[in-house]
Order: sequence, then C-alpha cells, then structure tokens
Amino acid sequence: MAKDDMLDGSIESLAAALRAGKVTATGLAERAIENHASRNEALHAYKTWEPEALRAQAAVADAAFAADLDFGPLQGIPVSVKDLYGVSGYPTFAGTPKPLAGKWQVEGPVVQALRRGLAPVTGKTHTVEFAFGGVGTNVHWGAPRNPWDAEKHRAPGGSSSGAGVSLQTGTALVALGSDTAGSVRIPASVTGCVGVKTSMHRWSTAGIVPLSPSLDTAGVLTRSAADAAVAFAVIDPLTDAHPLAFLAALRDVGLSGLRVGLCDWFFEDCDPGVGEAVRDALDALAPHGVRVSAVEFPEIAACHDVFRQGGLAAPEFAAFINGEMRDWKATLDPNVAGRFERMEAIPAIDYLARRERLQALSAAAGDRMADIDVLVAPTVPITPPDIDSLTDGKAYHTANMAMLRNTAPGNLLRLCAVTIPAGLDKAGMPVGLQIMAPFGEDERALTVACAFEAVLGDSRSRLGTPPLCRD
Repeated sequence: MAKDDMLDGSIESLAAALRAGKVTATGLAERAIENHASRNEALHAYKTWEPEALRAQAAVADAAFAADLDFGPLQGIPVSVKDLYGVSGYPTFAGTPKPLAGKWQVEGPVVQALRRGLAPVTGKTHTVEFAFGGVGTNVHWGAPRNPWDAEKHRAPGGSSSGAGVSLQTGTALVALGSDTAGSVRIPASVTGCVGVKTSMHRWSTAGIVPLSPSLDTAGVLTRSAADAAVAFAVIDPLTDAHPLAFLAALRDVGLSGLRVGLCDWFFEDCDPGVGEAVRDALDALAPHGVRVSAVEFPEIAACHDVFRQGGLAAPEFAAFINGEMRDWKATLDPNVAGRFERMEAIPAIDYLARRERLQALSAAAGDRMADIDVLVAPTVPITPPDIDSLTDGKAYHTANMAMLRNTAPGNLLRLCAVTIPAGLDKAGMPVGLQIMAPFGEDERALTVACAFEAVLGDSRSRLGTPPLCRD
C-alpha cells in the first residue's frame, strides 16, 4: 500500500494490511501527522494535538503486533476524540477558555474500549462550548472550517465541530462525538461522513462532560458505514461478536422487502437540493427491493414544539452551569449567555411536564415505528451557513434551530439513528440521509446503513474528495 494511500483505506483493509506487515501503526501515525501539518492550519479540527503521544501509542500497537498480540481491528488505527471526553494525559476544555478540573480527564467506558483495543488517540477535536449548539461555532477558539467550500468558511456542524473535519483531513479514521440533539449526526452530515447516534443508555456517558443527562448519547463518526459498524462493535458493550464478524453479518442482510417510512415534516423548508438528494438516493435503492411509503408521524411535530421551548436540555444545562460549572458562567459564549436567563427561569413544574409529555410521545412513536423498519429523512435540512453570516444573535439562533431541526426528534423520541452521505446540494455541500430505528435497534440502523452504502457507495465514491483536502 503506497504511503499516500495509507489513510484512504477502510478500517477492514488497514487492519488486514497491518497484520500482513504491509503498513505499520507508526507509519499510519506519521501520515496523520503529515496531514495535520498540511491541512489543520486551514481547517482547524483540533483543540489539542500531541504528535509525540500519538507516536508513542502507535509504537505500542506495533510492539503488540510484533509479539503476535491482537487486540482487535482498531489496533494501530488513529482515532480523534471530541474535547468533551476525558482522555488521560490530555486536558479537557469542553470548548471553554480554560481547562476543566482533573476529574474531567478521567476516561470513561467508551474511551477505555478504544484504549483496550490499542487505538492511538490523535488528539482532542474542537467542540461548541459545553456542546450547546448545532452550528459548530466557538467564540473562544474559533470554528473548524467545513472542507467542502474553498471560498467561504462554512459551518462544520456542531457540537462535535472538529470530528467530521478530522476524518476528512486524513488525521483519523474514527472520531468520537456526543449527540444530545444531533451533535454527531449534524457534523457527519455536513462534512460528508457517517455518524452513529446510539440508543439512550446503550453506551455509558461516564467520562463525558454532560449537557443534558436525560438526552446525552455517545457516538462515532467515520468515513463509511462499514467503518462505523466496526467501530460500533469495538465499543458496544452488548456486542459479543468480533467486530469484523459483526460487519460480515450486517453485510449478509439484503434490502428486499425493507419498509422505509417517509414523513413530509422532515422535508419542509429544505434548502435547494437537500430533499432532492435524499429522494434520488431512495430512487436508486428502489430496484433492490426497498419499499418506500408515506407515513403520518404527529409525534415529530409535537416533540419539536417542546424542543423550541428549550426541551429538557436548556434547564438541565442551566442547572449544571449554575452548580458545578458556576466559575465558567461569566465567560459563556454570548450566543448561549444571551439565552441563559430564560433557561434558568424555566419553572420546575414546566420541566416535569415536558418530561411527562416526551415520555408519552416516545411511547407513541415506538408504537408507530412497528409499521415500518426505518424512518428516513434528510439529516440537516439546510446548507451549512457561512460563519460570517452569523455575526448577530438572531441570525445565529435561526441557523442553529434549522441545523438541529431534523435530528432533535431522534433524541426526544428515544430513537437511534445513522446518517450516511446521500449527495451534494445545489451549493455543492454534502447532504446526509438519516436512518432512524426504534429504541434499542442500533444493529438495525447500522444494517440498513451498510446495505444502502453497498448500493449507493461510500463518501468518496458518491461525493468525491472535499476541495480543501485535495493534494
């Protein structure tokens, strides 16, 4: 495998090449370091980048290979981590202007699973401050640049704002993110990647700075659905199969007879080319036996009304900031601080009423999902905005709500979801196709994503290479 192609391969192919001695973990690490040097100044994916730590971790992976010790398919594969996760030896800023207390460097089960698999950590990627936002901006550290527009600094998606960018720059093959209202799926969608939002409580959120404990989920971003399946199986505590066997099992499932539901609500007010890209992808899948039907889903609009009032995240976030993080309140991003008075003024009776309302809507949505296998929609209904257009609070709020519109229902209704690239919109920016499955059916969402990808192609074959990542 040529050096220039090292990090363009799949996890499956690189795992085989590592075990055959065709590449080394050290070689992959050096290529990631070279790519960071040539691309990160422009694209700004990382808050913390530690090349010597990366080299040391890669050397451990190579030593294990030399001793015939195999710790799984991510051994030696570079992984980036959102700067909301605790990683030993790395500060955690959570997008704030100063590092958080040492307790937030403690590794939780998700990071520990990668450590056990000897996956070298490339660094900590940028996040929206305290993960509270879907656009990807950060007043303290700046916003990573979406690599698909060579002219404008377009939003990378938030809150895992550096995650998708890190994958496209060729510095990582897996990126850890978190998703409270879309914060894995949004950056994955607008950067042309795959993003997995796990079912609530499927993966532990210990070791991750919280935003809304009622809604927070951990997840991964990758460049392909196949890579996402492998990474999922490495981390997932309920998956007993070897990750590559897990992927093979998913690939054995065909599309014939798959019942796909489409709800018009998700297609309302889409920017030019967004809805069309998703429908075109579904048209390409139809000859393979996919059965698409329109579905009524009133729970989606109902939960969106709750979301527009602040949902559960706003009061839970306010409680966290006014409690443990009170020393960080004075330096909050103005786009957050400007709404904080309203957030902390939500009465407890309203918060409890929202919880009860969402529980009822979630139960009704679960019943409705019994009539279909998956619900499909555009992941993000708008073209990612130009950062320069968001200088005033009203413009930012409008863009933020639009970015989160199609993903937040998945969290509020307790669904799991995977987004895959569908095409490009009229502005030449990536469009994500969101696959939503019932609570606890994460394997189903991944199976459908892999089956769709087998027909449609992965990110590179369907979308090409981002203009700012072409050598």
